Amino acid sequence: MAPPTLLVLISGSGSNLQALIDATKSTPPLLSATITHVISNKKAAYGLTRAANAGIPTTYHNLVPYKKKHPTTEAAREAYDRDLAAHILKHKPDMVVCAGWMHILSPTCLGPLQGAGVDIINLHPALPGCFDGAGAIERALEAWERGEIDKTGVMIHHVITAVDRGTPIVVREVPFVEGDTLERVEERIHAVEHVEIVKATRIALDQRRERLEKS
Repeated sequence: MAPPTLLVLISGSGSNLQALIDATKSTPPLLSATITHVISNKKAAYGLTRAANAGIPTTYHNLVPYKKKHPTTEAAREAYDRDLAAHILKHKPDMVVCAGWMHILSPTCLGPLQGAGVDIINLHPALPGCFDGAGAIERALEAWERGEIDKTGVMIHHVITAVDRGTPIVVREVPFVEGDTLERVEERIHAVEHVEIVKATRIALDQRRERLEKS
């Protein structure tokens, strides 16, 4: 049986994409899957280079042209998300992994994917129910500096329409330490992400296989 296929969405350096690539290519593989395509909404995202270096086809899909074509931001996002879903489905992945993808997937995108049986998971650099959305690491650090929290973390979760509120697959705490700066916290968070995104993807694929076997 062929290994399950992944399509990865990125917006930046792609270090988590690299962790997934390395896991699929290790001997023996830490992740029994094939990454068949990478989509970025940022043209300069280094993750596109990482994918190309690994021989993985890529696509650049940006919102700006849609804003120029449509009278409102809402209409632009609707069209963008509809085309994003169509492009993802063209590659027929078993699972979409949002690995540093800085664009909220609306029901316009999620509906067709879920209808086609494509699982979608997302990495978020915060603990469940904390600091949903963008700037999670910065906001957590500010809360720690105010004495409101003593730790943050990383979670990988199933994607639903509510931002960063899907069922967690893996959760890992990252304590703050005296003298922390944004750079130091980001470094520790990213180190955790690179391990946990592989683990969570493996778990999610196992969950998918078990679900399909029962259906």
